[in-house]
Amino acid sequence: MKAINIISFDVPFPANYGGVIDVFYKIKYFHGKGIKIHLHCFEYGRGEQHNLNKYCESVNYYQRKTGIKSQISSTPYIVKSRTSNELKINLLKNDYPILFEGLHSCFLLDDNDLKNRFKIFRESNIEHDYYNHLAHAEKNAVKKQYYKTEAKKLEQFEAIIEHANVSFVVSLTDLAYFQKKYPNNKIVFAPSFHSGEEVDVKPGKGDYVLYHGNLSVAENKNAAKFIINQLFNNSNIPLKIAGLNPPSDLVKLIKNYPNIELIQNPNDEEMADLICNAQTNLLYTEQATGLKLKLLNVLYNGRHCVVNSKMVAGTSLDKICLVEDNSNELKELIKKAFTIEMDKQEIETRKEVLHRDYSNENSYQKIMATL
Repeated sequence: MKAINIISFDVPFPANYGGVIDVFYKIKYFHGKGIKIHLHCFEYGRGEQHNLNKYCESVNYYQRKTGIKSQISSTPYIVKSRTSNELKINLLKNDYPILFEGLHSCFLLDDNDLKNRFKIFRESNIEHDYYNHLAHAEKNAVKKQYYKTEAKKLEQFEAIIEHANVSFVVSLTDLAYFQKKYPNNKIVFAPSFHSGEEVDVKPGKGDYVLYHGNLSVAENKNAAKFIINQLFNNSNIPLKIAGLNPPSDLVKLIKNYPNIELIQNPNDEEMADLICNAQTNLLYTEQATGLKLKLLNVLYNGRHCVVNSKMVAGTSLDKICLVEDNSNELKELIKKAFTIEMDKQEIETRKEVLHRDYSNENSYQKIMATL
C-alpha cells in the first residue's frame, strides 16, 4: 500500500485526549513508513492545524454539523453531525483504501458508491457501552437522558461495520465482543497508536502522586473526587491533580486539602514533566471500556503505576501495574509505592510487555497484513 484515506472524527492535533492520540500517532507512524496520507477531518473548534501538513499529502477539513437538526434523527448524533457530501466527492477522487476512525466517522461506510473500495473500521470503544457509562456517571437529568438515547441509537447503528473489509479493535474485551456479535467479519486486535517509542523511567524517587485526565468529563471528575474523598482524605502524601477544564465543584473541593494541588490545563510539556517526575501515577476508572491511552503513556514514561482492575481490563497491562480494587488496600498500596524506588527488573518486565503487545510497529504490521 502506497497511500490511504483516513477519516478522523476530530482534528487530530494537538494529540491531547484519548481518541485523537491514536489517530495522530498512526498518521505520524504511517508517514514514517513512506505511506501517503489523505486526511479528512471534522472540525468543530480546534481549527486548521498546519502541523498535520508535515505528515499528510492532503488535509481536508469539513465543518461538523452540531445543533438540534443533527439531534432529531434516528442516526446517532455523533454520526449525523459528521456527514458531508464534499467528503464523499473527495474520497471518489482516488481509489486508495479508506480508514474510518471510530463509529463517529462511519456515515459513508455502507455507501453504494464506495462498495468496491477497501474499507477499514477502526474501533476505539464499544460506543453504546461507553454512552451507558456516561449516563450512569452523569448527575444532570437532561444530559443523562441524552446519553441513554444516544446509547440506544449507537447500538442499532453499530451493524454498519459489517460493510468494512476489516475491523481493528483496541482491547481483548472488545475483540471478544465484536467476534461474537459479527462472526462473519474479519476482526483484528491492534492496540492504539501512541507517543511511546521506548520505555524511559526517570531514576530516583519523586515526591508526589499524580492523577491526570480530562476533568470536564464526568467519569474523570468522579474518579478525582473518589481519590480525594476516599484515598487522600486523611493522608499527608502530596497529590497533584492535573487536567483539562476542571469544573468549579472540583476546584472548590481541592481547596479544602493542603496536600492536594490542582494543575489546570497543563500543556504537553508540563504534562510530560508531571508524569515522569511523579513517584506514583494513580489512575482510576469506573468504565472498563476501550484502551486507556493515558495508562500507556504513564507506563512508557512514569515510575510506579497504581490502578484499579477496570483500568487494565481487556489488556495484558495488569502484569506491569500495581492493581487493587478495595479502597483501604488501595490506600496502603499508594503508601507503600511512595516509599520505594523502581527496581531494574520491574523496568525490564515493563519493556518486555509493552514491546511485545503494545508497540506501534506491531499495530502497524497487523494493519499492513490485511492490505
